[in-house]
Formats: sequence, C-alpha cells, structure tokens
Amino acid sequence: MARGDPPHRSVPATVGSTAVTDRLVGMLALFAYSFLSNVALAVVPHEPAVLWAGPRLGIWSTALAATAGTVLAACVDHAVFVPIVTRLEQRRGVAPGLLQRWFARAPFAILAASGLTPLPLFPFKALAFTACYPLGRYCGALAAGRLPRYLLLAWLGVAVHLPTALFIALFVLLMIPTVRMLFGPRHA
Repeated sequence: MARGDPPHRSVPATVGSTAVTDRLVGMLALFAYSFLSNVALAVVPHEPAVLWAGPRLGIWSTALAATAGTVLAACVDHAVFVPIVTRLEQRRGVAPGLLQRWFARAPFAILAASGLTPLPLFPFKALAFTACYPLGRYCGALAAGRLPRYLLLAWLGVAVHLPTALFIALFVLLMIPTVRMLFGPRHA
C-alpha cells in the first residue's frame, strides 16, 4: 500500500475476480446438473439443486441456468426419441389414441402447464414425441413452463434459509423412488 492510500481501498470486480469466477462455475455446474436431471431417463431430482443455488447464484441466474440445462436436455430427448417413436408407430400402424388427440388440441399450453406444476413431466413429453411436435415449439413450451417454476424455487431458496443438511435430506427423500425402481424387487 502506497503512502497516503486509504487503508480500506476497494478493488473493483473484474472478470478474473474470484466472485465472478465462482458464480460462473456455479452457473455451469447448475446447467450441467439441470441437464442430467431433466434428460428423459434422469435419475436425480432437480428441485433441491435449484433451491440450494437460489441464494448462492441469485434468483435470475439460477432460473436461467437451470432452464438452459432443461432446454438442452429437451433437444437431446427430442432428437433421440422422436425418430424411435416414429419408427415404432410406422411398424405397428397405430392410429392416434384419445390422449394423443387431446394433446393435439393445445400442445404448447399442455407442455408449458405441465412444466410449471409439480406433476411428472415425462408423460407429456412422451405425448409430444408421439405427436412429432416440432423441436422449436417443444423446447419453447418446456422453457415457458420451467422458467417460472425455477424462479419460484430459487426465490424460495432465498426467502427461506434452509440448512445444508435439510437439502441433503430432501435430495435423499426425492431419490427414494429412483432407488426403488433401480434396485427394488423385480416382478416377473
């Protein structure tokens, strides 16, 4: 410190600063986790991660990173499952059922609403795959439903200060169905 400089001079934040780097790393980690927890065959819950990241990354940063990971997972799911479902339907020659006709009335609204609710999203994703719903609209509908959900979860993480042990307990609780499915008794 030079002579005459104030003893508590603040250093402006730069791109290389630790706080900015930590935030970017946190957002990338949440993006990757959101991808893994939203891909079709996901085995990990996303809610505890979004609740935990809210106070650490900020509400908007958390919601946008989680939504981006979800949209990338949706793109992968669409690219993988639509061709498979199309081939299966062509082999079987199956006509659209009642649920498919119901879904075809308002697919964007149905996907967006199901993404916002705590109900499982995969049945609605499957309907989108069987309807060959276009990729852009599919990803847009999922983003429109998940962004408000993630904003709410991130805000809840900021508003309600929960201890880390509770996040771990919530994660374990939400993993029980997956563990039972993977390692439970097999029925013949």
